[in-house]
Formats: sequence, C-alpha cells, structure tokens
Amino acid sequence: MPTPQILDLDYEGFMQKPELKGHIAYEAFCALAKNPGREFVVDCTAKRRSMKAGFLLAVAWTFSRKLKTLTDRKRVGIVFPPGIGGYLANLAVVLAGKVPVNLNFTLGPASTQACMDRAEIDCVLTTEQVQVKMENFPWPETGVVDLVVELKAMPKAKTLTMLGLIYVLSGKLLAKVLKVPSVGGDEEAALLFTSGSSGEPKGVVLSHRNILGNCAQIDTAELLPVKEKLLACLPIFHSFGFTVTLWFPLLRGCGVVTVPSPLEVKKIVATIEAEQVTILLGTPTFYKPYFKYAKPEQLKSLKYVISGAEKTPDGFAEEWEQRFGSQYLEGYGLTETSPVTSVNLPQKPNCAAYPGTSDAGGRVKSVGRLFPGMRARIVDVDTSEPLPLSEVGLLHLCGPNIFCGYLGDAARTSDVMDGEWFVTGDLARIDEDGFIFIEGRLSRFSKIGGEMVPHGTIEEFLCKAFDVLDAEAPVFAVAGRPDAAKGESLVLLSALEIQLSEVREKLRDAGLSNLWVPKKLVVLDAIPSLATGKLDLRTIQEIAVSAE
Repeated sequence: MPTPQILDLDYEGFMQKPELKGHIAYEAFCALAKNPGREFVVDCTAKRRSMKAGFLLAVAWTFSRKLKTLTDRKRVGIVFPPGIGGYLANLAVVLAGKVPVNLNFTLGPASTQACMDRAEIDCVLTTEQVQVKMENFPWPETGVVDLVVELKAMPKAKTLTMLGLIYVLSGKLLAKVLKVPSVGGDEEAALLFTSGSSGEPKGVVLSHRNILGNCAQIDTAELLPVKEKLLACLPIFHSFGFTVTLWFPLLRGCGVVTVPSPLEVKKIVATIEAEQVTILLGTPTFYKPYFKYAKPEQLKSLKYVISGAEKTPDGFAEEWEQRFGSQYLEGYGLTETSPVTSVNLPQKPNCAAYPGTSDAGGRVKSVGRLFPGMRARIVDVDTSEPLPLSEVGLLHLCGPNIFCGYLGDAARTSDVMDGEWFVTGDLARIDEDGFIFIEGRLSRFSKIGGEMVPHGTIEEFLCKAFDVLDAEAPVFAVAGRPDAAKGESLVLLSALEIQLSEVREKLRDAGLSNLWVPKKLVVLDAIPSLATGKLDLRTIQEIAVSAE
C-alpha cells in the first residue's frame, strides 16, 4: 500500500504569527482609523447611503459605551441583513468587549429561541423596520434594542469628538488610550449557529485567532485585494457572510457594497452596474437567476465571482464565464473552519507554501488549493487509517481557522475532532499540485450492498435527464433509509410530477446500476431547502424515512 501523506502548507510557521494573538476589536479599530476619510461601505438597501471608515468607527465606539450599560451578559444578539446597521452592530459589540451572535432568523421560532437560550442572550440589537418584517421571530419581552433610536439619542458632541481624535491621532495610540481590547487569541470572538441542514443547529464558537487567521489566509492567498470592491449580500448569520463580507473588509480595508438579500437578483445586478463592483460572492443556487435577469453588459465590471457552500453543477462555471466574461472561482469551507479552507484563484499567488509545479490558479472541478497555514490528510471511511492524498477518503484539516468547539456540547465536539484534526465529514482527494476535489458529503452517501452510492450524483443525472439543470430551485433530492436486505435503500423526492418507472428507465439508460435506482418516489410541491440555498437534509431525511 502506498505511504499515507500529509499536505502541510507551513502550519507551524503560520500558527506563530503574532497577529493571531490579537483581538478583532483592536485590529478593526486600527484598520478603520488608518484611512478615516475613505468610503468604507455603500448601503443599497433602499436609496444609496454611504459611510466613511472614520465615521463608522466613531459611531460604533460611542454606541459601544452605551451597550455596556444595556447588558452585563457576555453575548449580544444581532438581527440585521447586510448593510450599515450590521457593520455598526457587530463592531460596537466587540468594541464593548462582548461577543456578537448574529441570529439566523430563517430557522423558525422554536429553533431560534433554543439558540438564544443556549447563548444566554438577553439583549438583541435590531431596528423597528426589521422587527416589522419578522413577526414570528421570538423577540424577548425586554432587551430588544432599536439601533436607529439609540444612535439618534447619542450626544452628537461625543461622536464628533471621537471622530476628531480619529483624524488627529494614530489608530494604535488612540486604541491604547481608549483601552480597546487588544489581546484575544483563543478567547471566544463570535458565536454562529449552523443552518441545521442535517440536524439541530449547533453553536459554533469562533475565536479571535480563528477570524484573524482566516482573514490572514485570504490575504496571503491574494483572493480579495484591497483595491477591489466587494458585493455583500449573503446573510451575516451565514459564516461566509460573517467572515468574508463583514470582518474581512473591517480588518483589511477593501471597499464593500451591500444589498439585503442574495435573492434580490435584479437589485444586485443594478447595484453591480451602478457601483462598478468587481467581486461577487454567493452559491450556485443564488447565481442561477442571473442567467434570466442579468445582461452581460450589466456585469462587465465583475472580474470574478466566488462560489461556495454547495457543489457547482457540471458545466455551470463554463456557462457563467462564457455568458458574463468574469472568472468563476469555486471554493470550500464550513462554519467550523471560519469558514474558508480552499478556493480556486485567478492566478497562483506568490506564496512559497504552495506545492506542485503548476502555475495555474485553479483547476476544473476542484475547490482550489488549501489555504496557507493549514494541514490536510485523507483517511479511510471505515478504519480511520490515513490514506495517500490521491485516494478518496474522509478529509481531515488542521489550521488557525479551525473552530474551538460547539457551545455547551462536548459530545458533538468530540465527534468531529480526532486529536488535533477536524473531521469535515466530506469525502475528498488531493492531486499532486495540492488541488482538492470534494467527492461528496459522507452523510449524502448510502451504503447499499457494500457499495457507496452518492446521492448528489443521482440528482445530477436526473436533472440532466429531465432537462431541469437551469431550474432556480432544487427539483430532486435523494435520501437513504434502512433496508433489511441491502442495508439501505434510496428514496427520491421530486418537485416534478413524474413516475418511478420514468426514473428507473432514465437512470438505467444512463448506465447506472440497479443499486443506484431509487426504490421509492415522493412527489412534493417543493424540495425542502434552507435560506442559504442548501438542501434541508434533516427534513428530507424525515420525509424519506416516513414515506409509505
């Protein structure tokens, strides 16, 4: 058997970076104060509103003093879409020495309440406008703070005095005088709740080292240069939206333009054109409507789009590039990895840690190279024994961006940690140049008659066979359920009115074995999905198991 390997991109060296011991409040304070007159954010929620870096910092600092009197709890809830309010709320919370918890308002009242209880939250920052739109949200009877009202009530003299100090003094000196928290390291910096696609939401604790580390990795990989202009539309409660479109701009200084939701495609397209946005982030599900609603000339300012959270369908990237002219870069990450671990790049960065001889920034069907400062290995699904990197097995990761654990849940934390290694739950292989290929989620495979059958591959075959690759919402979902004879059998959920006989015929015509043919069909009005665009695997599994 070939010798198992570990892909190491200077893990030990990266972990020794002094900045990883820092505090996101201090680092953001210094970054914003460095060039206070630059336009930091353009908010396109309704009419165009912009805010300069210095003013954002002055307002957030002034409110952070008031916030300390509003709650003595460690964590503060935040309910905001992407926009100026979200940046102000998160920055004020960390400047107050507290932990922001951006609550997922799409989970439903019971799950959201459970998240708030687990986080021990008694104060939620939002606005009346947001509250009106979310009637079913479990707002606490007391402790709901309207940020707009609070900001209007703040003494203008305090804010203006702070703004003057920001312009006159260096950021580091002012931060020291004001006693801005500067040492964070492995302390909790943020709490994010997973979307719960395959179970109850888990509270993912991210440290200052995690967030600072992931932003440093993005920087080292040269993924988001400061000169670029980023479109932020992903929810802040989504790990990608939280780290990449909120904290990275705060810490690194790239310009950002916001739209409240990734579903507002027409508004996003118009905003990209008006603001000359150069980088767009999203998922394949969110990108599909662009083919219907966007003209190529409207998106001509885009240099590239970055995609993650779900697998890109075959041919989708090529179709995007041909239609709109911008590069399509697929990446990979998890909430537990802060979130980004790898991504295809416009070009190979000038980083000695990258292996291989290829000068290409990306590779077709891969999720790019591992970020600097990380380690990766591949292990056998059944035995957990390390395998050669080129073989398909479970992907394990180490790095400064690996989370601290699930809040109050040592059992589930231990389930995903193998010593220093984080167990991703994804099946992958790594080629000789360090490009990672994700073969599927372990939970999205069924073991039938001793063979690993991938649910996603069957869904792709059916989408092609029934000519629904361009559908804006999921049309098919496959799940497994216990079977006495074969171990598991497959159940197909369909949003199309079709017959099981048609499914069998098309899959057999495609050359798939009988083991890959679903034994049961359930026709639904819509396939259960989450707000992030991912399949709601938990609900899908429940439907599959209970199907007659």
